[in-house]
Order: sequence, then structure tokens, then C-alpha cells
Amino acid sequence: MSTSVPETALLEGMTAISAVLDPAVRAFNDRQVLEVYADRERAQRKPRELAFLRARGRELGFPVTLVGADELDAMTAGKTHGGFAARCSGRTIPELEACPDAIRRDGFYVLPEGIEDPYNFAYTLRSLYAAGADGAILPPRNWMSAAGIVAKSSAGTSEKLPLSSCDPPRAAELFRSWGFRVICAGIRDSVDLYEADLRLPLLLVIGGEKRGISRGVLEHADLTVRIGYSDRHGFRGSLPSAASAAVLAFEVMRQNR
Repeated sequence: MSTSVPETALLEGMTAISAVLDPAVRAFNDRQVLEVYADRERAQRKPRELAFLRARGRELGFPVTLVGADELDAMTAGKTHGGFAARCSGRTIPELEACPDAIRRDGFYVLPEGIEDPYNFAYTLRSLYAAGADGAILPPRNWMSAAGIVAKSSAGTSEKLPLSSCDPPRAAELFRSWGFRVICAGIRDSVDLYEADLRLPLLLVIGGEKRGISRGVLEHADLTVRIGYSDRHGFRGSLPSAASAAVLAFEVMRQNR
């Protein structure tokens, strides 16, 4: 089984649109560009971008429609689209148990659990992609229903990152059965991040600021790691999920160079 909602999504800006059109991305991401809208005046100042979109449109069968600035602003969430937007199909997010062969057995995967804000989710994916994660496992809640926000805020990396869906405890159980260690970010019974062995293969679980990581996932954890804070200000709060993801994922990257 798989999920694919909504039926269409509006992606804003060349970075997000280019990600969907990347041939390498199309190997695992079935989102299709249905129509591109270009600000008539801005497009004249960006001939290379317009030529690229028209060439890909001829190849893939979608039109590039020139519209007025007000019309483009009305259909987008803001005015930071840079003069381009694309109406796209939904993206199928396959269920993890249905595609075990898609998981690299020496890979680095991340399970973000309890992240409720689409912007924080997008920034998290952006950090993970930059640190070389091979994919993300999403809980049943479908963040891609906010695909336009997520794609733009993640600088297109949400489209470039392989995604699959699974109940978090089951995902942790599956990865352990495939020879991965499950590493959770937390405080209780934890070790300092920089003293932990983070060699691959590894499933990193990152919890949201409010709910954290569920007990069902923690029961499958091989290790819990914490991010140490400076003593200068006595900070005892939690970092945003995206900030935690960046610190954790780049330490994984460092240890596996």
C-alpha cells in the first residue's frame, strides 16, 4: 500500500520546481509537473530559467504559461516565488514494509517523530539531506499534504530525499531486523553525542519539541544520545527539531567519512 495526497500541489520557486524535474529524483519520486506558471515580466529577465522550463516541458509534456504578476501572487502563498510556480501531481509515499529492497543495508536513515510544524519539518529534511541521509521514514501523518510549504522551505530537498511511511515503533523494529542500530535523541539514560559510536548502518530517531520520541520507539533503541549545551547561560530547554537534526546528522556524517 501507499499514500498520495493531495491530488495536486503548487510548488513555488525554481529551486523546488527544478528538484521535481531532476532526472535522478524522478527515479524514486513520481510527482509530475502538470503546468508551470511564469510571471511574464520577470521571465523576460530570466531567459535561462524560462528556456530550461520550456525545454523540460516539451520533453515531459507540460505547458509553460505566462501570467501577470498579480495572478501569480494570487495563486501562491507569498511573493517569494521568484516569478515561477508549478502545479504538480501528488507524490506517492510507499509504505516501508512494501519496499524493503529500497533500503540501503549500509545506509543512514532518519525517523522524525512528533514534528508538528511544516516549516520545522522542512528545515529538518533540509539538514538531513545536507548531511547525506539516504532517506526519511515518515509517521502515518502525511506532511506532504503541505507539499508546497515543505518543498519551498526545504529548498527542494523534500523532493530529493527518498521517503517512506511506517508506524514509528514498527519502523524501528524493521530496521533492527535489517541489521541497523536504532539511535534515539533524548536525555534519559543517554550518552554524550560526541562519545557515541554512530557508524553505519543506522536509523536516527529525532523527536518533536513537545511530544518527543514515543515509548514504543524507545523500547527498540540501541542507544540514546544527547546534545550537550554550554554551561555559560544555564540553558535547560530543547532545541528546535531542525537544529537538533543538523547537530546529530552532521556528527553521523563526520564519523562516517
